[in-house]
Amino acid sequence: MSNNLAKPRILIIDDEPHIRQILCEVLADEYQCDSAASAEEGLNALRDKEAALVISDINMDGISGIEMVPKILDTSPDTVVIMMSGGKTLESAIEAMRVGAFDYLVKPFDLRHVEAAVRRGMEHYQLRVSKRQYDTRLEEKVQERTAELRQTARQLEIQMAERTRAEERLNHMAFYDVLTELPNRTLFKDRLSQALGVARRENQLIAVFLLSIDRFKSINETLGSVGADQLICGVAERLARSMREGDTLAYWGSDEFAFMFNHLEKNEDAIQISKRLQSALQPKFTLEEHEIYVTSSIGIVLYPLNGADEGTLMKNAGAALSQAQQRGGDTYEFYTADMNAKALHRLSMESSLRRALECEEFVVHYQPKIDINTWEIVGAEALVRWQRQGNELVPPSEFIPVAEETGLIGPIDEWVLRESWNQLREWSRTSSVRLLLSSNISARQFQQPSFFNFIEMLLDDVGLDPTCLELELTESSIMTNFDSGLRTLNELKLLGLNISIDDFGTGFSSLGYLKRLPIDTLKIDKSFVADATVDPDDAALVMAIIGLAHNLRLKVVAEGVETEDQLKFLHLLRCDEIQGYLISKPVSADMFTKLLSQDPPIEWELLKSKLHFKAEPKRLVSVA
Repeated sequence: MSNNLAKPRILIIDDEPHIRQILCEVLADEYQCDSAASAEEGLNALRDKEAALVISDINMDGISGIEMVPKILDTSPDTVVIMMSGGKTLESAIEAMRVGAFDYLVKPFDLRHVEAAVRRGMEHYQLRVSKRQYDTRLEEKVQERTAELRQTARQLEIQMAERTRAEERLNHMAFYDVLTELPNRTLFKDRLSQALGVARRENQLIAVFLLSIDRFKSINETLGSVGADQLICGVAERLARSMREGDTLAYWGSDEFAFMFNHLEKNEDAIQISKRLQSALQPKFTLEEHEIYVTSSIGIVLYPLNGADEGTLMKNAGAALSQAQQRGGDTYEFYTADMNAKALHRLSMESSLRRALECEEFVVHYQPKIDINTWEIVGAEALVRWQRQGNELVPPSEFIPVAEETGLIGPIDEWVLRESWNQLREWSRTSSVRLLLSSNISARQFQQPSFFNFIEMLLDDVGLDPTCLELELTESSIMTNFDSGLRTLNELKLLGLNISIDDFGTGFSSLGYLKRLPIDTLKIDKSFVADATVDPDDAALVMAIIGLAHNLRLKVVAEGVETEDQLKFLHLLRCDEIQGYLISKPVSADMFTKLLSQDPPIEWELLKSKLHFKAEPKRLVSVA
């Protein structure tokens, strides 16, 4: 008895007994079913006891079903009414809906349709009750706005509005990205196709861009998916503010955005747009406690120069973007006809790199570092070389960018560290020279959560004194996630390792951050050294870096020293150490062993004599 009372109540009104009986039997398991043979009897039953749902025939003696619906709603506003009729005309359904019915069933009916309509009606009843209880004020506002139509089309308009909103949501989801709220690929391609049709007729110039966030994979690995999504949204917001009315910006997926610019007057306009977009991304992004700086690469294609259809233009834009990324990022590249061939070559290079790791085709070369005062070999930089099958030596500039993009740089870096550290252990056994061995660490490897554990494990395996080892990192690899990077550097220093900032001056070069880093050495980028004797600006920059480093008790190493004038200039500024082709190119381990086992090469002695350098005691860095 109590279970029956807990069931929602349904009132079935029909002048045909067998219809009432069938419906009661079908619905009795889930609902408390009562019945009435006429509209008058049904209205009396509702006055005595409210029902959640009424199923009523339209055509009955006395008060018809159509006439009864308003009376039901007046008596019990939350009650949901489902009308039945043997008529199959649309007018009957519309008339029933107009007076307030929720749904309409046609006799003879499919019982599955009846059960489905009742379920919908009960859900609607619950919504009505909730709406009345918890959203009275909103209901009043809706009623005010729809006062003129409330008596004639209230329920029908609600259903139509709900259907319209659902269609709008579906359309929005189909054509807009959920994360950024920008147009997605589908909408972008559609707009581009339409714009191309207009451009053909009116002989217009259109530019299509693909923009990629540089180093996004490493940022994603460092910040996680939530932080990466926040960065994508921040980039999308800035790019959107840089757009002209009538142009299109779309989120292409991952770290890429697509642009379409109409009505360009000349090709050079695309260059100015590229610079504007990249400038918009230059200010730092603040993501919770992290400060992130990003750069971007842009691939540019022009219609009709680089393609006549949407598919060709987007493929060529991708090739141009890849070329910009290969150039190191933070740049733009126009499409040229040979880029597809380069893309195929790059794909082949990736496959060959994977095979090279498996077949151990890599070797390590060592470039000596000499003390500029004593002219002694004090260290070496370990540099990876790829000895391809057939003894073909592949330049690092060709395979390192591919390795970084594909993630292969991590395994390569780990192999170089293990190989070079083992070699240093061998030199420490056979030579009395104490060397500081430097190894380059890629941003991807440094930002791996397991990097410190790997270094700690490798030190245990090799058994080296960590004070003989130096890790070289670029500014950008540390600054991508400064707090995390600082923690890792402090942990490495506790192990006893030396830390060097490589290519100093080409990255962030923030003094506020620099003084907080536990570093030992600054390496002046070779691009500054190359022009220091001919360009006053580069000369001033080199002087400033050396002065800054010495004031911070840091050692200074100049790389890329290739001329006597450069050496004299660095000696005058009291740079600590140098490396470069003027002294020695990177050599094999066997050749470096010979350098350690003999007196300074005659070439060095001749150079020192020619430049009138005298051996001096090793200078101690002091605070100015």
